Amino acid sequence: MDPIILAIVLLNICFGISIVFFERKTPEIALAWLTVLVFIPLLGFLLYLAFGQNFYRARLFRIKAEDDKKVQELVTEQLSEVARLETRSTDERESKFLRVIRMLLVSNRAIVSNNNTIEIYTNGQDKFRALFAAIDQAKDFVHVEYYYISPDGLGTEMVTHLTKKAKEGVEVRVLVDGLPFSVVPPSFWKPFIDAGGKKAVFFPGFFRFINFRFNNRNHRKIVVIDGKTAFCGGFNVGDEYVGKKELGCWRDTHVRINGDAAHLLELRFLLDWNYASKDRVEMLPRYFPKTGGTGSAAVQIVSSGPDHQHNQIKLAYLHLINTATESVYIQTPYFVPDSSLIDSLRLAAQSGIDVKIMIPCKPDHMFVYAVNHAFIADLLDAGVKAYTYDDGFIHAKTLVIDGLVASVGSANWDVRSFKLNFETNALIYNPAYAKKLREIFEDDLKHSTEITPESLKKRPLMEKVWEPVARLFSPVL
Repeated sequence: MDPIILAIVLLNICFGISIVFFERKTPEIALAWLTVLVFIPLLGFLLYLAFGQNFYRARLFRIKAEDDKKVQELVTEQLSEVARLETRSTDERESKFLRVIRMLLVSNRAIVSNNNTIEIYTNGQDKFRALFAAIDQAKDFVHVEYYYISPDGLGTEMVTHLTKKAKEGVEVRVLVDGLPFSVVPPSFWKPFIDAGGKKAVFFPGFFRFINFRFNNRNHRKIVVIDGKTAFCGGFNVGDEYVGKKELGCWRDTHVRINGDAAHLLELRFLLDWNYASKDRVEMLPRYFPKTGGTGSAAVQIVSSGPDHQHNQIKLAYLHLINTATESVYIQTPYFVPDSSLIDSLRLAAQSGIDVKIMIPCKPDHMFVYAVNHAFIADLLDAGVKAYTYDDGFIHAKTLVIDGLVASVGSANWDVRSFKLNFETNALIYNPAYAKKLREIFEDDLKHSTEITPESLKKRPLMEKVWEPVARLFSPVL
């Protein structure tokens, strides 16, 4: 055998051993990476180092995890008591959700607050109009955390509002992710910095366009204003989010929360800011003022990421699906579930529960678009109903169970959101708001096309050929 070929074979064997014995990945993910090594020797391992390895991850996030625990304990004391959700109904279905709350309290330290009012936004115009108005009314601080803020029309308008508040003496801090930030020219932020605004970058690159940590991104979308009002959901800041790009009309879901849940989103922001910035912020009482919340919505803020031992948002999805007795409505642009979620959805549908999934009719990523349909095809025979949203691009990440509880946030239904990215969702335990989100889903059905076995058979041949390949590599997306 040629010495070079022999060396490549031996190296691949060593790489495969490291994946199986040292990385402790799930069997699906390990097999997917081993397949990559077989078909793309050497280059496959370079891809693995960039996208899949965990050698340094434990060390990388250990300090952050310790800081999370310490600070959350301090803030819990500062809030004086953990708000507890009381059963407002003798309905057994509602009481089951207390198990979800307890699980997340124990495993994620996800505190529940029960005095919140919520406004739901399904288009960018309404969301950003409300956001900019709230920023303009800020008196003490504005804390902003987005995956990205584009240097385009909407991004410029956003930064203009923030710069104005900074000039007025309001504390304004902006945290953005390092990967998309690399394409933003420094001049875009200069007026904001000159006005006294502060900016930090999560996992920045070593150089402007070189970022070796691009596999773990901060995908959260959080804004907290004066510790009393907060926004979270699926919208980033860019012209596409108000329908001004090639994907056309942008259908997303975001919530504005007034009440003590704003404290929990503020806590999330400060933890992330202190990890990303050298300008550390003390957990002062001013950031957690009395909100005077008079609403009736119980809200639990759940975060997950590679700094968490378990996939908390995925576990929340699983637990909520398993409590369903009537309906499970899912909206997501990326539907790449693992076997546990597939089994859970099949079991629910076969038990007579109305399971509906809505995905986009057009792709923003061809690979994921193909995988979406591959996994949908596996669920149809169990009675799951699936739809493509035809009136633009749907980017909403929502889950509604029985019209009683709902989840709105940044997490998609894929491996990247469950294990690799930093995500935050708001779980809303309130029939009125959950019912409204279910009605929004049902209204979206009027602009959707059902996916059926017959329609899948009519797809172009290349799509049919591409989907099995895309699915094979879905665990490493």
